[in-house]
Amino acid sequence: MIVAEAWRADILYWVVPIVTILAAIAALGLLTVVYLVRVYAKYTCGIFSSTSRMDGKTVIVTGCTSGIGLETAKELVKRGAKVLMACRDLEKAEKVREKIVDETKNTKVFVKKLDLSSFASIRSFADDINKTEPKLDVLIHNAGYANTFKKLQSEDGIELTMATNHYGPFLLTHLLIDLLKKSQPSRIVVVASSLYRLGSVNLDNPNPISSLPGYLYYVSKEANILFTRELARRLEGTGVTANCLHPGLIDSGIWKSVPAPLSWGLAIINKCFFKTPAEGCQTSVMLAVDETLTGVSGKYFSDCRESTLSAAVSDMGKARKWWEISEKMVKLEENDPRISV
Repeated sequence: MIVAEAWRADILYWVVPIVTILAAIAALGLLTVVYLVRVYAKYTCGIFSSTSRMDGKTVIVTGCTSGIGLETAKELVKRGAKVLMACRDLEKAEKVREKIVDETKNTKVFVKKLDLSSFASIRSFADDINKTEPKLDVLIHNAGYANTFKKLQSEDGIELTMATNHYGPFLLTHLLIDLLKKSQPSRIVVVASSLYRLGSVNLDNPNPISSLPGYLYYVSKEANILFTRELARRLEGTGVTANCLHPGLIDSGIWKSVPAPLSWGLAIINKCFFKTPAEGCQTSVMLAVDETLTGVSGKYFSDCRESTLSAAVSDMGKARKWWEISEKMVKLEENDPRISV
């Protein structure tokens, strides 16, 4: 009995330290891998290093109280632009505006009310801009909505993800197009995502209220690209360009609606492997600022360089049909500006 206990004690004496050391090595190895991934992401995410200024230019950025929208707005303000922050939550937006002004010392930052899921809000916002702004050099469609399981509809009866991510920007672009044409050369920048490859726009079901919102986020990103490509075609020769981009996988709040425990795992993945918002805004800033891109339109960018698209989303026939469907969905009125060719 005493011998057995001594034997077990000897085993524990050696096993516990060995297991501890192996666990420490494994943890150190994992941390090293995570660190190397972050370093790789930092130096391959595409950094827009140009110091080009935006003095005298007016830019609208939607959804810029957090994430890459905030970083995009801040960067453009630093470059001297007048930035109109188009946001749903005015109280939060005013606080963000104060921080941007304090950091950049540029007071040309203004908050405007805009809920992209509401056609009435979009019309009110556009009417205000058209009446008060003499020019609009850049329109950045950055705002995005994502939900996992909760099926919601906008006040117009449209599935909320599609209303916010596609139909809202589609209508807003129409209502501001005359001001953009007047201000040419001007630019439209659409924040899409490479996750478009996981979804597919259904031309027979433009208001998929019965589908899972998580999947519809991917669909809305394909819709963004189809919209941008057809928009660019229709704007040829007007001096207004339209391009879209993949910002990268970003550690932002867009998936804040993901329920626990899924949100716990996603939070860890975000912190370990995703880009920061400051890294994620680089391509948006480039498309808004880069002088070498004057006249470039209908392209898709990622990591500050032009990227390729799948065959499905490159189908201009599909893009044209989706445009026609979208016109009906947003209920363009008789006196609304039309973008037609």
